[in-house]
Amino acid sequence: MSTVGDALVSGAFLGLSAGWSPGPLLTLVITETLRAGVASGIRVAAAPLITDTPIILVALILMPRLNTSMAVMGVISLAGAVFIAWMAVESMAFKGSPGKAQAGPQASLWRGVLANALNPSPYLFWFTVGGALVLRTADQDRAAAAAFILTFYLFLVGSKMVLALAVGRYGRFLQSRVYVWTLRLLGIVLLAFAGRFLWQAAGFFGWMAP
Repeated sequence: MSTVGDALVSGAFLGLSAGWSPGPLLTLVITETLRAGVASGIRVAAAPLITDTPIILVALILMPRLNTSMAVMGVISLAGAVFIAWMAVESMAFKGSPGKAQAGPQASLWRGVLANALNPSPYLFWFTVGGALVLRTADQDRAAAAAFILTFYLFLVGSKMVLALAVGRYGRFLQSRVYVWTLRLLGIVLLAFAGRFLWQAAGFFGWMAP
């Protein structure tokens, strides 16, 4: 990845793949859009723009000098499991009131920020694949490295915003019973992700293979 063109293609592919990959943030985009409207879903989708900037900076500074700490990743995964499990219980306990938002758009943004900050995936990506790509590309062309990061987040965040718009456009056609059970199903999905993060934490701590 030595040219700006290569960086744009790589950033778009990886960003879109990450944006549409199943995960807690993607599920939270859907949940918050159904619960509090499109504005809330869009704000959740924008959470990586807040959480990932310091992760990228730290990764690019430390990667040439240090190995990634498995203990730190274990703590992050464990904290993420607890938080996501709490969100899962909240969604599964939802009883209705489609027209009444339980959290405003601004609150939804910070729910997304916290969920993404406790998700080990951004740390793993930037301390491995992403950081290595940026550092290697920057040695040849700093503009290409910057293009990769910008394109990656354009597609990562943009794909989630498109999902929020789609859910908001068609969500109003859902019947109330379907609406409630959709949120409960999403709660089950979140619970599964909590279990996955707990398994990852066990692997990082050396209790079992991740």
